[in-house]
Amino acid sequence: MDLSEGQRGPQAEVLRGDEMRTPDEVAAMLRLKALGWGIKRIAREFGCSHMTVRRYVAEGGYVSYRRPVGRPRALAGLEGWLAERFRRHGGNADVVRQELLAEKGIALSLRTIEREVAPLRRDLAAEARATVRFETPPGHQLQIDFGERRILIGGVPTKVFLFVATLGFSRRMHVRAFRNERQESWLEGLESTFRHFGGVTAEILLDNDRGLVSRHDVATREVAFNAKFLAFARHWGFRPRACAPYRARTKGKDERGVGYVKRNAVAGRSFESFAALEAHLDAWVREVADVRLHGTTGEVPAERFARKRRRRSARSPASPPSRPFGN
Repeated sequence: MDLSEGQRGPQAEVLRGDEMRTPDEVAAMLRLKALGWGIKRIAREFGCSHMTVRRYVAEGGYVSYRRPVGRPRALAGLEGWLAERFRRHGGNADVVRQELLAEKGIALSLRTIEREVAPLRRDLAAEARATVRFETPPGHQLQIDFGERRILIGGVPTKVFLFVATLGFSRRMHVRAFRNERQESWLEGLESTFRHFGGVTAEILLDNDRGLVSRHDVATREVAFNAKFLAFARHWGFRPRACAPYRARTKGKDERGVGYVKRNAVAGRSFESFAALEAHLDAWVREVADVRLHGTTGEVPAERFARKRRRRSARSPASPPSRPFGN
């Protein structure tokens, strides 16, 4: 959380320029420190000095930095717009320059745009490194997402929405098929996941679907969750966390999981009925996904889950409601 000028500690004064990191990076640093990583190892991971990591650890979180007052910048007031477009276009500054002229009537050179987005480009590079290598402890995080696929059911091409939940530590999966991606499908998919795994993780990482997130400010990272979903989270006892807009890599494990389900579980297959599809997905998770040798962990998800089950921090789920939650 950003601190006001009066709340900043003495360490904040030395956080400047290249040494300033994003709130997500700082949170990841603190998590890695809690997992036993050393200061220098964390610094190498994020491409910064060990003193930077040491300062954030000492502060216990993110510390904001306000640019000194000086000559007005060319894009003053458009920081949020610039960040959103830069991420949307995957770091292509020239496309941002073209849209700036077309939408805002501001003509700037590509070199000027590159200077403005330099901190954002460093953020993208750091996120790419963290996505590939950052791990969560047992019971800490579940990642959820939906994927859309046309599947032949009863001889008719049918649009199917595949709910995919992936445990961050073991990479065990739970997959459900739905006919839509409305809020009730998200909630039903989550309740099914809790029962399947026999517990609820401390945190659930999710996309910015309108049924879950009412507002997510790209610049400030302030998130307003849907009221019904927030009540659902409190009922089950987990902390929701939304990916930053246009940063699907934040949710890398499940993004890859959705692709894996599409390519392996349903690609080229047809089913006599929707029930037959659901039965197939259950069997596929049990007989294929959970027993494969995972490319990142180098372990079988079911075995990794079983080995750490007693030590993981996932809590037992509350008694299932007698009716759909919230009704």
